[in-house]
Formats: sequence, C-alpha cells, structure tokens
Amino acid sequence: MSEVYAVRRARLRECCNAVGSTAALVSRPANVRYLAGAAPEGAVLLLGGTEDVLVCAAPPDDRSPQTRPDESLRLHLTDGIGADPAVAAGGLAVAQGVDSLAVEEHHLTVTRHREIHSAAPKLRLAGIAGAVEQLRVIKDEEEISCLRIGAEIADQALGELLESILVGRTERHLALELERRLVDHGADGPAFPTSVATGPNAGRPGHRPTDRRVEEGDFLSVCLGATYRGYRCEIGRTFVIGTAPADWQIELYDLVFSAQRAGRESLVPGASCRDVDRAARHVLDSAGYAEALPARTGHGVGLEIDEDPQLTPAAMGKLDACVPVTVEPGVHLPGRGGVRIDDTLVVRPEADGGPELLTITTKELLAL
Repeated sequence: MSEVYAVRRARLRECCNAVGSTAALVSRPANVRYLAGAAPEGAVLLLGGTEDVLVCAAPPDDRSPQTRPDESLRLHLTDGIGADPAVAAGGLAVAQGVDSLAVEEHHLTVTRHREIHSAAPKLRLAGIAGAVEQLRVIKDEEEISCLRIGAEIADQALGELLESILVGRTERHLALELERRLVDHGADGPAFPTSVATGPNAGRPGHRPTDRRVEEGDFLSVCLGATYRGYRCEIGRTFVIGTAPADWQIELYDLVFSAQRAGRESLVPGASCRDVDRAARHVLDSAGYAEALPARTGHGVGLEIDEDPQLTPAAMGKLDACVPVTVEPGVHLPGRGGVRIDDTLVVRPEADGGPELLTITTKELLAL
C-alpha cells in the first residue's frame, strides 16, 4: 500500500503546486487516512518541502497492518500533553524551508489557524478547498473491495435479523442487535447509527430508533451499514410485518421499487448527477408524491458515509467509472409510514456489465 499512498500524495502535491504552495497540511481525519493509512486520532499529515511527515500526539497502534500508517512516512510525536499536531506541523514546514503552506480551511478551525500563524508567523497559509475529497471520489479496486466486503457483512447481519421473531420488539432493541451482528461478522463497527423504523415511522429518512414495538401489519424500514477497514457502505430495506400486506402497502412499495430501479439503471459513466436524481424522482413525482420525497436520491460513500458526488436536483458534475454511490429513494406518509429502498452500487461501464450492485439482500416485498 505504500506505493498507493505515495501516488495519492503526489497527486495532491500537484494540486498544491497549481495554487502556488510547495507544501500542504492535511487535517481532516478521512483525508489523513486516505493519504497516510490508519493513523492515531488527531494526527495530521504534512506534505513537506523535503519529506512527508505524519504528526501525532500519541504513537500509532501497531497491533496489525490495518491499524498502522504508511511505513514510508516519518513519524513525529508532539512534545507535551495537549500539544496540537497541526501547530507542530507548521513548525516542521518552516524547518524544511517552506514559505507557503496549503491548509484545509474547510476543516481547520479559526483558532488552530491563528495558532499555526502565531507559531510560524513567516509561513503563508493558503487554501486547498476540497482537493483531497475530489481525489477520493474515484475509488481504486482495493477500496471497492473493502466496500464490497462491508456490504456482504451488512447483508449477512440483516438476513439473520429477518430470520428472528420481530413482533413485540422495540426499534431500539432491533437497531442494537443489528450493530452487534455487524461487529460479530467482522465489521470495524456500524457505518452510521442504525435506523429501524416501524409503523408510522417507517420510510422516514434518518429516523432515530425509539421504544415503539413492532406490531402486526406494520411497515418495517431498516437502514444500516458496515465499516470495513475504514470504508463505509449502506443498505436499506422495507418489509411488512404479518402475512398479508394491505393493498396500499403493495402499491406504495411497488412505486418506490420502480423509482429505485430507474435510479440504478441510470448509473453509467458520463451520466449527470442530477439526471440520476431526476430518473428516480420522476417516477414518484408522476404518482403525486412530490411533497413526500427526501431532498436527494443518493450520495457517494467511502471513508465517510456521505461523500461526493451528491445525487440531487441541483447537483453539478457527472459520474465517472469506479465511483460508489447509494440510490435510496423513499416516500414517507405522515401518520401512516412509508417505504425506503437503499442500495450501494459502483458505477461501471456497460462493457463491464453496468453498475455493480454491492448490497444484494432481496428487494422483494417480504411479509415477516
């Protein structure tokens, strides 16, 4: 992996040179991990004038290769309890003869910015906006492999839950059980707080589990994700509790399923992000549910669960091959519940079989 990290850092250095900086300070945790491998909490990466340095307040965890940073990097431990690695990195940059340092202004606080300037007053601080985030959008096959394994873990955890007795159990209890199963099957942990929503809560985006108990006839919406080696995937499914879904439940489910399929089928290299959103949204708009739709159809995933690209009506840009995204349309009807269907896929050209579906739990409307 050292060569992979070195190539990534070289690409960032090119971005810095383009804005007149010979060095960069990377402080956003996901960006540090992308460029340096697993690193201690609070670590920052200095792309220096003469060498690259990982600056940490504590030594890295070396229990396994997955918890170690790139071995080709020099490690620098800060002096004293509470010392800020970002401020220390500024001093190291000056020692390397750097006069202009590009920083992640969207992540660095005003206080830290001032402290760096105070410690190294001759150092000019410039911005690199979201340069690393843009480098992260297209994944290599090793990254996609981690997402694929995370998706398998999430599928397995969800499948096991569906084989258990659900009636009478609370949303909160089911969410905790799912998160335990994720870890049992090899996940680092959940990719985000697991959502379990029943009855009138079903289909509500971002629903936080409550003590409401599962009842016969409920819609049950579940949204969970696994983190594997830092990479996060997502899956969401909706089921019916009982043996005979009501007509309105079948109709609503079939409609959301059609919208989700339209979104999935539009995931081709070169497709506009807004066109993917439009493909799914049009199905639901045409059925009269415009006011019940979430603000977006999906988003990118990777080292964070919510990355670029964003699949929204106003999104700019186009999709590239090897970009993993979610497609997650849904409808929530206040007081009645709703449906959400969510998959993680990787954009692939038609010659390679089209979009690769990572989350494979059935999308058939199951009565549990």
